[in-house]
Amino acid sequence: MKFFIDTANLAQIKEASELGILDGVTTNPSLMAKEGIKGEEAIMQHYKTICEMVDGDISAEVISTDFEGMIAEGKKLVAIHKNIVVKVPMIKDGIKAIKWFTENGIRTNCTLIFSAGQAILAAKAGASYVSPFIGRIDDSGWDGMDLIHQLSQIFSVQGYKTEILAASIRNPNHIIKCAEAGADVCTCPLDSILGLLKHPLTDIGLAKFLEDAKKFA
Repeated sequence: MKFFIDTANLAQIKEASELGILDGVTTNPSLMAKEGIKGEEAIMQHYKTICEMVDGDISAEVISTDFEGMIAEGKKLVAIHKNIVVKVPMIKDGIKAIKWFTENGIRTNCTLIFSAGQAILAAKAGASYVSPFIGRIDDSGWDGMDLIHQLSQIFSVQGYKTEILAASIRNPNHIIKCAEAGADVCTCPLDSILGLLKHPLTDIGLAKFLEDAKKFA
């Protein structure tokens, strides 16, 4: 399973990259705004900076909701860098745009997936990735991990090449469960990734090793 970091924060991207396990980045207008990145020129430059930091797929989201607008935005985004993947919302015109992008050699990530039916449509249109939102599904009273299991089974049976990119990750356990369920990619906040490092027995063991080492210093 590949690890993407879900942020627009350059310091967090750098820290995740330095771990040596980072495969890509996902971001969106909300994350850009959180970092104070506003205006088309500033956003485009920020995407370029991220691409220069990480040698992997960088999902850059369109904000248009009509077919023509998505195509126009997508063309500008992919002109930034070869690693850009155009992030498209799961709506009717989004599916049309994914089909157009696919036919024109442009990779896509269909975002805001909440059902198997939506994911099937995106995969059929040729999406490179589908992004089911695990945490938000959990918030609605359903089990987001069930959807990952379902998509893994469907994509395997149908032979879809689309990768399952688990999004809206809330904690380290989500990451582990996504790996078990067959997600191809997990996009996470930095805290969730770093949370995988932690275990109380590791801390206790290390403290004991260091204490014993002092006896022979």
